[in-house]
Amino acid sequence: MCDYSLHSVASRPAAVGDKLISTKFRGTSTGGFSALGEPEVAVCLRPGTEIAFEQEIERSHAFGGLFPRFQFGKLGQTMARFRQVNLHDPHVHHDALELPDGTVIFVTDLREGQVATVLQLPVDPETAETGKEVPVSGLAAL
Repeated sequence: MCDYSLHSVASRPAAVGDKLISTKFRGTSTGGFSALGEPEVAVCLRPGTEIAFEQEIERSHAFGGLFPRFQFGKLGQTMARFRQVNLHDPHVHHDALELPDGTVIFVTDLREGQVATVLQLPVDPETAETGKEVPVSGLAAL
């Protein structure tokens, strides 16, 4: 799926082996993933898709670029599973990543420029955990 605010952006579904980069799309306030070499096309992940980042996952942080040695925004993980949250509200972001430690962050909050590889897609979109919502209390603090 691609977040509600990316409906005006060209998109395609993710495939196993895709190299993705976290990005902000022109004309939107939303971040997501595009394929390396296709910066204008959003790559949509299905709930349950597993991805591996080349480096430690980072959330955007105001002080991250100013004081890199303090590692503001670094989450201590390189693996994530795509989830959707807040499905009851059509006007908020839904796309999120769940980390192995249970931390959930919005995809739009990722620092731009992070590269990840799609490792595994859900076996069947009908049986994937599309209805499973992570409680809002599980979202990482901004």
